[in-house]
Order: sequence, then C-alpha cells, then structure tokens
Amino acid sequence: MLTITLKPGKEKSLLRRHPWIFSSAIDRIEGKPEEKNKAGATAVVQSAAGQFLARAAYSPKSQIRARVWSFSENEPIDHALIKRRVRSAIAYRMADVRDTDAIRLIFGEADGFPGLVVDWYAGKQGHLVCQFQSAGVEAWKAPIVQALIAETGCPNVYERSDASVREREGLPLVTGTLAGADPADETPITENGVRYAVNIKTGHKTGFYIDQRDNRRLVMEHAAGRDVLNCFCYTGGFTLAALKGGANSVISIDSSGEALATGQRNVELNSFDATKAEWRDADVFKTLRALREQGKSFDLIILDPPKFAASPDQVERAARAYKDINLIGFQLLREGGLLFTYSCSGAISADLFQKIVAGAANDAKVDARILRRLSAGADHPMTTSFPEGEYLKGLMLHKP
Repeated sequence: MLTITLKPGKEKSLLRRHPWIFSSAIDRIEGKPEEKNKAGATAVVQSAAGQFLARAAYSPKSQIRARVWSFSENEPIDHALIKRRVRSAIAYRMADVRDTDAIRLIFGEADGFPGLVVDWYAGKQGHLVCQFQSAGVEAWKAPIVQALIAETGCPNVYERSDASVREREGLPLVTGTLAGADPADETPITENGVRYAVNIKTGHKTGFYIDQRDNRRLVMEHAAGRDVLNCFCYTGGFTLAALKGGANSVISIDSSGEALATGQRNVELNSFDATKAEWRDADVFKTLRALREQGKSFDLIILDPPKFAASPDQVERAARAYKDINLIGFQLLREGGLLFTYSCSGAISADLFQKIVAGAANDAKVDARILRRLSAGADHPMTTSFPEGEYLKGLMLHKP
C-alpha cells in the first residue's frame, strides 16, 4: 500500500475532515513503483509527524492527488465498504425523495464516493446512469455497479463518464452500457405530475437536471396566470412546470435546437396547450437585450445558465456575465413579478452570487426582495466539511 506523507502544517484540512489532498501539500510518496503509477490505488495519508490521517484514492496525474475514502484507521477500503455505502445512500433517498422516478442515488463526497455520480431513471425497468469522475471510483467500478444493481433491483446500467474532469484525472472519456439493456433514445420519467423525455445517451449531465426538481415545483406553484420567460431552458424543465401550474404563456430560449425539439415533444407528451409555449433557438444574451429594446415584460422569469466559472480564475468574468443577465432580467420583470435566478458554478459561492444579483438589482434601480434562497434537492446533500459540494445556488426574488 502507498503511504503519502504531508508537508508540516498541511494536515489541518484533513483534521477538519476535508476530503481532498492537493499535490502541493505532499512531501513524499512511498511504495512500490507500480503502485506510485497506479491510478486509484489506496493510500494511507499521514502527517509529517507520522500521525494517521486518512485512507485515500491516489491519482498520480491530478492536482487533487488523493481523495479520502475514510478518516478511520480501522475501516478497510474493500467490497464490504462499497456495499455498505451504496445501501446507506439509497436508503436515505428512498425515505426522503417523493413525487418522482428520477433520483440522484450517489452524490460524490457526500455519500463517501469521491467523484461518483449515479442517477436512477424510471424505476426498476429503467436505467441507472453513472459518472465515474475520479481515479478512485474508476478503480472500483465493477463492485460499485454490482452493489447498485443488487440494492435497486434495476439490471440496466449506463455509463456517462464523458465530463472533462476525467481528463484532469488522466482518464479517457467513456460512455456505454455497463450492464443490462441499452437505453432507448428517450426514457420517459414523471416528476411532480409532469412527464419528461430524457435522453440518457446524449443529454446534458446524465440526461436531465435532477437537481432542479424542488425549484421546478416552486415555479409550478407560482405560475398561474403569469407570462413566463425561461432562459437557458434546455429541454424545458421549468417550461413544463410553468405550464402545469397554469401559466398564461411561456417563452423558452436556448441555443440548442435539439433540446428545444425535445421540449416541444414534452409539451405534447403532457397534452398541454402548445399555443401557450413559444420556443426560440437563439443566443440568450442577445435575445434578452432584444426583448428589452422591444419593451417586452414578464411576470415570472427564470435564469438558469450553464456553468460560467469552471475554476476560480474564471470568477471575475463569470460575475460580469451573471450580473449582465440579472440586470436585464430585473428590467424585463413587471412590478409584482418573480425572478428565479441560479448559478451552478462551484467557484461562485452563495454569498458572492447574492452580491452579484444585488448589484444587478441596484443598477436596475429595483428594491428587490429575496423571498427564498434556493438549492438542489434532498438527494443532493452536502457535508459540513466539504462546502464545494454546494454547487447549485439560487434566489427567488420579488420586484415590488
């Protein structure tokens, strides 16, 4: 087994139970040459004084050189641990998640699987969709898949390990069936009484933005009789929720014609009035400015952009983009209207995002009220020692 010894003073984050060890914190790595080159090998991490700190998955090519499996010296990293953690994660979701058959079963560090995401679509006859984003879970892929099948009773497992983070781990991008049947081009799911068609093979992330479930319900509850603008709409998650809630009209904007086509099929799938839904294949920034110039206004606006800041060095540029769309959002919002605005950039903290939105409101000369702070659903937990897990943050605001 490898032994990773940290530089003096670099043990502090691990003593706070933060699960990442960066290459800059490491003094030396001891072990057999083949282990030093083996991605996913289990390593004992110790302080400069030789104090045991953790057992971690080693990643020789990543700046995050090791990710903690366990802080317990007496807990081996083995098949039994994999089974226990899968069982625990699923039991929690089954107890807490309601009104959907699209559930995040495993959420990385929060469930003791650093770098692993598993979503479950359409129950036992549907599919488990996995993203192995780090060397450690990649090395334990087979037992993880076996445990997932055993605990869910779902035999179909599809891999979507095609996120760019794999490249930083020195891993190839991979997609394909791991067990059971191949997924169909579209898998129907139901959430809060609304049916959605999910493309597991090529859709964003694992096919659908499960993390916005509670926020879609909130839009549904406030949409009745309102004219709605849904920006960066993808396949129309918020659009469908607004129509279900009785919206008077919904304009949905996205730069992906394929995603918009799926959104239109989703309207048909639910037998909603298609005349209330307008779909625009366009650049959101340009369209927002055009709507402002045309004097358009709306009762409810959703701003759910893609990740603007993938790393800390992109925060300044991202902040300008967030402020830009929120400023115009406030200007397009009618008095008494609601703005639902989000950031999924992990490098943008909740406090910073609120400051950006406050700056936009100030520039728009709007005394906006924060009615709610928004986040991902209960199947996307975060631990107290790993704030990086809280990537999705949002605000529900009222324009008086």
